[in-house]
Amino acid sequence: MHMRTTIAACAIAVFAAQGAAAQQVSWLSQSQTQSAQYPIELEAIQAINESGINVLRNEFQALGISMADGLRLVRDGTFNLASIQVGLVASDDPFLEGIDLIGVSTDMESLEETVDAYRGSFDARLEERFGVKAVAVWPFGGQVFFCNEPIETLDDLAGMRVRSFTASMSALLENLGATPITLAFPEVYPALQRGVASCGITSATSANTGRWPEVTTHLLPLSVSGAIQAHVVNLEWWNGLPEEQRATLEENFAAMEEALWTLANETSSTAIECTTGGSCESELYGSYDLELVEVSDTDMSRLQEIASEVIVSDWVERCERTYPECGAIWYDTVGAVRGFTAD
Repeated sequence: MHMRTTIAACAIAVFAAQGAAAQQVSWLSQSQTQSAQYPIELEAIQAINESGINVLRNEFQALGISMADGLRLVRDGTFNLASIQVGLVASDDPFLEGIDLIGVSTDMESLEETVDAYRGSFDARLEERFGVKAVAVWPFGGQVFFCNEPIETLDDLAGMRVRSFTASMSALLENLGATPITLAFPEVYPALQRGVASCGITSATSANTGRWPEVTTHLLPLSVSGAIQAHVVNLEWWNGLPEEQRATLEENFAAMEEALWTLANETSSTAIECTTGGSCESELYGSYDLELVEVSDTDMSRLQEIASEVIVSDWVERCERTYPECGAIWYDTVGAVRGFTAD
């Protein structure tokens, strides 16, 4: 049986078992109970349910679905909504990765400016190419380095195998002399544990709640990106909703997005404290004792140099093979707020 047919049949069986409602939202989530984002998404779902719209929530992992298929599953109508990791689904369209290219936005303030600048073009491309609409766009938080070998600078990554999850992240690692390994988040812990990977890149929050400090020894908190995510809805389904229900959903998605940005802004320092032997009065994070490596001006400059000279130009070339306007749009939006200009 074809994979999509199998997925659709599985989803339909799950939804049917939960009963019918006047208006249902089949919601495919990447958040699991141990993730920092789970309570925020759950609160949004509860608020939507209380408004009279019935959310039928399932998880990629529980259904055995690859998160790289999120856009296609919403486009095909298998689910009304899915939360997607933009870097993963960008294999379907490189233009999407332009919202969070490696080395372009290295803190939450600059990332928010970048998202605001690119969002209109990002959403227009989603609608045109995939028939979906982004109803919430948010970050996991600064993507930093966790290693199970001693590391003091970016130069120490040379010769190491490092977990990557976007094309531009892999380009950065290659320029640092490392070997990128593309792994989904659940695959990273065992890879670090067995020595298949020497380092992994993720947010301090995700690493701590995912127990990476159990299998790593060093944390280099140099943020290379924000790992932008999006909740996307099937556009035909969305446009067919009664105006009142659509307004209710918009209100709840806006509140969820704001809370997820707040989480990314406020919890990173707490997660780092808990991970590196500092004070850890938190119900969310575990207490560990990783060595915290100081971020040098040299490393920051090198990251920005690689972004300027390699990452952006390589991405534009790759993107324009399928979307000739790609570079012009990016430089007029993200480039304008981040100080990047076309040669």
